[in-house]
Amino acid sequence: MSTARHKPSFSPSRRDLLSLAIAAPLLSSTAILRAAEPDLSALSDITGATRPIDATERAARLARAQSLMKAAGIGAVLIEPGSSMIYFTGVRWHTSERLTLAILPVEGEPCIVTPFFEEPSVRETLAVPAEVRVWQEDENPLAVVSAFLRDRKLAARPIGLEAEVRYFAYAGLQRVLPDARIVSADPVVRACRMIKTPAEIALMQAATEVTLAAYRWTKPRVEKGMTGPEIGALMNAATKKLGGAPEFALALTGEASAYPHGSREIHRVADGQVVLMDCGCTVQGYQSDISRTWVHGAATADQRKTWDQVARGQQIAFAAAKIGAPAGSVDDAVRRHYETLGYGPGYKLPGLSHRTGHGIGMDGHEPVNLVRGETIRLAAGMCFSDEPGIYMPGRYGVRIEDCFHMTDAGPKWFSEPPKSIDAPLG
Repeated sequence: MSTARHKPSFSPSRRDLLSLAIAAPLLSSTAILRAAEPDLSALSDITGATRPIDATERAARLARAQSLMKAAGIGAVLIEPGSSMIYFTGVRWHTSERLTLAILPVEGEPCIVTPFFEEPSVRETLAVPAEVRVWQEDENPLAVVSAFLRDRKLAARPIGLEAEVRYFAYAGLQRVLPDARIVSADPVVRACRMIKTPAEIALMQAATEVTLAAYRWTKPRVEKGMTGPEIGALMNAATKKLGGAPEFALALTGEASAYPHGSREIHRVADGQVVLMDCGCTVQGYQSDISRTWVHGAATADQRKTWDQVARGQQIAFAAAKIGAPAGSVDDAVRRHYETLGYGPGYKLPGLSHRTGHGIGMDGHEPVNLVRGETIRLAAGMCFSDEPGIYMPGRYGVRIEDCFHMTDAGPKWFSEPPKSIDAPLG
């Protein structure tokens, strides 16, 4: 019989593995994710019931755009690849020196202008009846655009350019149509996209539910010593498992939370320090945006006071968001209140250095903003973030962010704000 002593086997827990990964300075977020994989495997897609934007919805968008074009006297609108092209045509493409453009005429079907060799790929996502005109490598794509406008007898009417159209396309259009009056397409494109339909709001709600579920999974796994990128990696991994496409997962710890978009310095989670997360995802092309702030360990009285002040500011903004009110008045209401607490004045620090909120939809930031001086009036279907943070440079910051959409009866939350710093997820 051997007298050798056998060491007991050791099966590390998830917490043990996470701690080992955090302690090893050369290990990346990959190690954190490997340690969390058993927990991640328990998550599943919660977006199965969502419905993508259909042909009927896209037809209504074109009809709405054409009605607005008639009212504004615009003959056609030109759009480069991006969310507006997806919105009107379904075409998911990229910008390059080779122009691909969507042309929305005031009457009739749209036209897609694209390089000859890209046509098959462009057609893969084209979701509306449309003409496709191509140009060869030795041809001028704006000449193809000009030909379409002349064929439709639109060349003599004002031509609207969507805000993202690049200058070289604008200049090229002027060369081929020197007598054309080129105007902003904002009265058409923005007016359509600012007002979300029930189908769009349903997708934004689905994205919100994914982000909330990912937060609920991630927060208990935030541990002392973790960096912001490591926490963000956990959040993104959970988001993917839940059926969302991650857009951003910002995690700011300690002093970094005092700067709305963070710091280049490496900060690690420590007892008594603020953790501020700002995260969002996309579901079927529509986004969420939620921020949560808590303290790792026990919060101080000062941290609690600031958190409560931000929570109150968020509710003041929500109450000020009334149908017909100028968007800027929402920001004004919050800033007036903060100034009574000694913050500011205006955008000065310590206080609220950024706008109270931004529009949201297919893009994380869309017109119109809840910012001082914005005169566009709130209307049913508009969607906004509500995030009146308070930031104290050199110390910490607090941001609580939830999005809402306007209804005929007033604002309605996509996600309910948390009740306390001790229960930041509700």
